[in-house]
Amino acid sequence: MKKLSSSLLIFISFIIVPISAWKYNTPPPAKVEIRKNKKTFQLYRNNEPYFIKGAGGYAYFDQLKQYGGNSVRLWTTIGAKEYLDQAYKAGLTVTLGIDMKLERHGFNYSDKKAVKEQFEKLKKEVMAFKDHPALLIWGVGNELDQFAKNYDVWNAVNDVAGFIHEVDPNHPTTTMMAGVPEDHIKELMVRAPNIDILSINAFSDLPYIRHKITRAGWKGPYFVGEWGASGYWEVPKTPWGAFLEETSTEKAKVCEERYKKGISANTDLCLGSYAFYWGFKQARTHTLLSLYLESGEKIGVIDKLQKEWTGIDPANKSPLIKPIGIDDKHVHKGIFLKPSSKHMAFTDASDPDNDQIQFKWEILYESNEKKEGGDTENKPGAIRGLILDGKGKTLLFMAPDKEGPYRLFVYVFDGKNNVATANAPFYVKN
Repeated sequence: MKKLSSSLLIFISFIIVPISAWKYNTPPPAKVEIRKNKKTFQLYRNNEPYFIKGAGGYAYFDQLKQYGGNSVRLWTTIGAKEYLDQAYKAGLTVTLGIDMKLERHGFNYSDKKAVKEQFEKLKKEVMAFKDHPALLIWGVGNELDQFAKNYDVWNAVNDVAGFIHEVDPNHPTTTMMAGVPEDHIKELMVRAPNIDILSINAFSDLPYIRHKITRAGWKGPYFVGEWGASGYWEVPKTPWGAFLEETSTEKAKVCEERYKKGISANTDLCLGSYAFYWGFKQARTHTLLSLYLESGEKIGVIDKLQKEWTGIDPANKSPLIKPIGIDDKHVHKGIFLKPSSKHMAFTDASDPDNDQIQFKWEILYESNEKKEGGDTENKPGAIRGLILDGKGKTLLFMAPDKEGPYRLFVYVFDGKNNVATANAPFYVKN
């Protein structure tokens, strides 16, 4: 039998693929591309302009769509089929993370054998998900630069991104940086030309990243892979080293400002962003970066996101709250309490919609886990028996009997799935 000509094989493939997709009711992958017009970059999905209005997390996909979001970011392919399916069902796209090993966890990117083994593993992940209709962008590694000194990591990133280009013509590649490390960006440009988009994880410095990226020499498009309230590494600390967390009301204000200055003001180069964290995550505290409580109530940052994404205020807004005070002491100067002594704490709160609000107070151990880069932390337990009277905006409580660092939390609920949060660290000492 004569061999089929290449043109005939291409024709047969063209016919078979759509029939197969129709037979199994599998939508084809979306075509995602970056188009340049003079000095302006624009992301397109199936020939339609696409600006990323996203959040990073693994839950509340329907709510993300409801509030005007269009994309979700995942950090790993673990469980990715389920999350991709959920996102597609909710009408969302996905920037899917290829989880590469970190130098700060002990991986050596000069070890050619280990790098090759990782590459072969990651190739299988790419092949497994490259045709999913929800896929938007490949995230090749997250914060590989953090505490890293070996620039060979960018050669490994380039190999993975190059493989993606070979087998997946429909989706561009990026890699996520921790802030704007100019030395790493310069090495990335030389060693990893297969990266199409630069992605920056930024918080209080979000309004300034365009300037920093330009100074580093990057001339292509970028998006913000993570952004949100001020991190524990960016705010003032007590004398014993506990960070001072913004209230949820303060977070909403700074996030609104950062979005306007750092994202919507730079749409000629910025392709969009992913707010962090869409769900619940312990990061020194359980409220620092979480946009939801464990019980499912959302904080006011989401109100601001909805306004930025849709131009419309939410029908019902989150309560507003003021910082906690303890006795007559200023939290930022450090509050020291004697063991088992009684004290008064206070805040003030209101609701924009005049909903009836309820207060909940609790005292937790200060977290002794000091993980970095989003590594998993465990939430410390609440201490029972210390709240003597705490049904409203004032609290009578007893200090724990053991010396050490603690943190007082207050939550204000409006009964409409919204919450305001604040906390104050204190130290028990004889």
